[in-house]
Amino acid sequence: MDFKLSEMQQDIANLAKDFATKKLAPTVKERDEKEVFDRSILDEMGSLGLLGIPWEEENGGVGADFLSLAVACEEVAKVDPSIALSFEVHTMLCSWPIWKFGTAEQKQKFLKPLAEGTKLGAFGLTEPNAGTDALNGSTTAVKEGDYYILNGSKVFNTNGGEADVTVVFAATDKSKGAKGMSAFILEKGMEGFTYGKEEIKMGIRASVQRELVFQNVKVPAANLLGKEGEGFKIAMMTLDGGRVGVGAQALGIAEGAYNEAVKYAKERVQFGKPIATKQAIAFMLADMKLKIETARLAVYKAAWKMGQPDVKSYSMDASIAKKYASDIAMEVTTDAVQVFGGYGFTREYPVERYMRDAKITQIYEGTNQVQQMIISGSILR
Repeated sequence: MDFKLSEMQQDIANLAKDFATKKLAPTVKERDEKEVFDRSILDEMGSLGLLGIPWEEENGGVGADFLSLAVACEEVAKVDPSIALSFEVHTMLCSWPIWKFGTAEQKQKFLKPLAEGTKLGAFGLTEPNAGTDALNGSTTAVKEGDYYILNGSKVFNTNGGEADVTVVFAATDKSKGAKGMSAFILEKGMEGFTYGKEEIKMGIRASVQRELVFQNVKVPAANLLGKEGEGFKIAMMTLDGGRVGVGAQALGIAEGAYNEAVKYAKERVQFGKPIATKQAIAFMLADMKLKIETARLAVYKAAWKMGQPDVKSYSMDASIAKKYASDIAMEVTTDAVQVFGGYGFTREYPVERYMRDAKITQIYEGTNQVQQMIISGSILR
């Protein structure tokens, strides 16, 4: 057992850290306050190879692994959780299912530009009346000759309206239940594919979430991902990887808030000494560090398992990583605000933003209650 990152993994982590420090940090506060998604940031990440980390070079990728992706996402999230989310959704929720289930033609047409960063990806599963209950969705796809005709809508779509490629799920035969859902690759600009309202959110405000609307969208049969009826399986397997990504994002959020709290505790003087010398604060920082390092082990283990050819399933590991790291992110960011005292509740310091950004990690890509269902199901199966 080796806890040391490989040279390539460390190089990727350093690249992501350098990018976050130089490119993201100077504007993160402004973008959060103005609630602006800057597409050019993702374009620049693509030019650096960050959007294609785990894919093979022939598919436009870097040829690294999923742990490399996790540490990169973590480094970005330490500075800007909103961009880390767009990064994670692009890679884990859009590129991954095309890499895993796509044909050679689909990989050449869609995965390669996604990996090279010339196109941005999104994922459409959630509907107004179908969140956790994904099979209750009303989006349909009817086969007509060489096309499928899509009708319906999706909500809470990260990168929605900006993405060039979106993996969308629709019912091709409602009577078959889980075996009646299929997955499709949609391209921006398809006739009938439009966008609805943009969400106004508590956190991750520099990312974009927009409704996707499908009105008689003609999707070529060649854009069917996997086989007809495999959509539910594809969605659930994709979300396993997505949960590893959310775990990495949550880990980064916790670390970012913790670093700010340590810095402030060393600088803030009360009663003639830095507050870090007070046991009440020192022990709080100790517990924050303990939680972060424990979460890191869970996230890194799940990311490592994703790339092991002899591992049949990493669902439970992904759920453990997602639930634990997101719970820790909420706890650590709350404690970070407490360390800052009244200043922590103001927008003058970044810890209030970290706290707002942390909350969603307990909710998206399966609420933490869903993760408990998955973990207990794995135990009792």
